Amino acid sequence: RCCSPADAPADALPTARVRAPRRLRNSAPGGQVASRPGRLRRQGKDGQERSLQRLQVSGGAHRGRRLVTPSVYMRPMMSRVREALFSMLYPTGVLRESARALDLFSGSGVVGIEALSRGVGHATFVDFSAECAGTIRSNCEALGEGERIDVVEADVMSVLADPSRHGLQGPYDLVTVTPPYEEVVYAELMGAICASPLLGEDCLVAVEYPVELGLFPPTLGGGRLVGLRNRRYGRTVVAIYVNRPSGKLDLAPFSEEFVGRSVADLKL
Repeated sequence: RCCSPADAPADALPTARVRAPRRLRNSAPGGQVASRPGRLRRQGKDGQERSLQRLQVSGGAHRGRRLVTPSVYMRPMMSRVREALFSMLYPTGVLRESARALDLFSGSGVVGIEALSRGVGHATFVDFSAECAGTIRSNCEALGEGERIDVVEADVMSVLADPSRHGLQGPYDLVTVTPPYEEVVYAELMGAICASPLLGEDCLVAVEYPVELGLFPPTLGGGRLVGLRNRRYGRTVVAIYVNRPSGKLDLAPFSEEFVGRSVADLKL
């Protein structure tokens, strides 16, 4: 459990896994959503039942295009959260043809595909699941983006620590991180991101985390990652950091979003 923001050191993050179950709606015959309450399920577990969320690209060149989801149980970033994330990223200029995006814990690939749809020139997807990797390739090929992607079927921590072993080379301009909440230790994950050679100067890092985690700190990695935005959307929070900022980005830090009394104080 993380200490309160008042007494926490600047880089404080929980050093144990967080308990953050999410409710999954049940389906009725004919694909209709049943009215009875859903049961709680943990992401990444019991792959026999797939999420009922119908994914589609929310903006850019592929807006409205539907995406296939793998049959493993996952909790993709919600459409309104993706829309909010890319609205925050737009003023930075990172959504450009010369930019490279790295999508970690990719699942269906929806976040990286959203980046491609909105102007990023190349995206690399990383997911440990062979089924997710295959789904990402299929989705990108269906959108005509097969030539602008790489898909790495590997453990995220291994890729961050030794990218050359997996055929990757930095630096990237944008890193999106949407892990299964209950299956990672955020302190270890963010430590690996801070130390990774895949991040260059001014690289933007967008991290999704659950409200149960408490507030992310204003800096990470001894000040290497500097917090820019920290916004809550229901029970989901998205933090945006910049790696070794040079001052060139047109996005001033909102440090007050990282130091409220609690996650409930964050802007909705």
